[in-house]
Amino acid sequence: MAGPGVPGGGDDRGDGAEVIVIGGGPAGLAAAEVLSAARCRVRVLEQCPTVGRKFMMAGRGGLNLTHSEPMARFMARYGAARPLLAEALAAFGPDDMCDWARELGQPCYVGSSGRIFPVAMKASPLLRAWVARLEGAGVRIMTRHRWLGWDAAGQVRVAGPDGAEVALRADALVLATGGASWARLGANGVWSDIVASRGVAVAPFRPANCGFRIGWSDLMRARFEGAPLHGIAMRIGETHARGEAVVTRNGIEGGVVYALSAPIRDALARQQGQVRIHIDLRPDMDIAQVTQRLARVRGRESVSNLLRKGVRLSPVMLALLREGGGVNLPREPRALAMLLKDVPLVVEGTDAIDRAISVAGGVRWDDVDTRLMLRKLPGVFVAGEMVDWEAPTGGYLLQACVAMGRWAAAGAVQWLRDTPKGLYPSAP
Repeated sequence: MAGPGVPGGGDDRGDGAEVIVIGGGPAGLAAAEVLSAARCRVRVLEQCPTVGRKFMMAGRGGLNLTHSEPMARFMARYGAARPLLAEALAAFGPDDMCDWARELGQPCYVGSSGRIFPVAMKASPLLRAWVARLEGAGVRIMTRHRWLGWDAAGQVRVAGPDGAEVALRADALVLATGGASWARLGANGVWSDIVASRGVAVAPFRPANCGFRIGWSDLMRARFEGAPLHGIAMRIGETHARGEAVVTRNGIEGGVVYALSAPIRDALARQQGQVRIHIDLRPDMDIAQVTQRLARVRGRESVSNLLRKGVRLSPVMLALLREGGGVNLPREPRALAMLLKDVPLVVEGTDAIDRAISVAGGVRWDDVDTRLMLRKLPGVFVAGEMVDWEAPTGGYLLQACVAMGRWAAAGAVQWLRDTPKGLYPSAP
């Protein structure tokens, strides 16, 4: 099979092998696409009533498929996992993602932030076209089927829609079961006990791209829950990010928070308690400029009016300033400017993992080979969020999930080609 994400090119053939994909999210559907093109007989098992539920949720505000920044910078977004994901992302990168979407009737455009979206700005047309193409290629999608592991003979144990257990034969298995956030969309992490019982090392799940808990005053909670914070900068230690945030009832979330979620989360774990973050409410001005603007306001204005007239501080920003600097804010322009440029807030913990956009943790990389096959379970491949990696929002998560699904499937095709048939099934 020729094409992105398939090592070996045109000589790789599944030769009608039975391959089961567990999970109907982007990684699983991407795996099914490569497997079916390689002449495998493919079944996708999804425990929810429909496939792509988290994919659909991600598309509610506009489906961010990938990002247009230079590849070196793009790859750096994956942090410690960069060398581990390099082959998969080189084989199916942002340009490939755009070509793939266009082939499904969904041309893309680059937004002002560099993020890439389908012109339709929705997930549903793309998902419908994707599923239709898979089914047209002979992929059998079986919803309401929950994976239970393997039986003594090595067959795949599955609970069907009525709860009755069935055993299915597979020559190879691709696991794309998701992480452990948004359980109602199917990513509940229960698969970890199944693979761990087979000796596979699984790192504990941790929230990624998540919100954080802050002990707001009653006034802040009552008046400003849901209020946006536009154009701010945030810092923890020497790590900075700029963007938007939203005040929640119990803390703060949003793009700039997600960008710093890993260092904030890790600092909380190291200190086993509270950590301090710092917010710059006017990142486009330095302290001298803010001081000058505040000093221009004439008369005996209240501090609130001084900030509103001098630097156009919104009510929610003023409230945030009081949360970090105290009720009695300084009147002297430079002291007030210094506080406005560096508002300290105490973070008490992460938001619940089930509310996180994604997770860190999962199958440890030491237990996965370069084809994404589990070293302790030959013929079983893993992809997507169930493996221990994380990335920020901005298209990086979806791009890596699709690339990994394709790479794992290509690895399965290669393994099927090279492995004597006497080894099937090989999972237990």
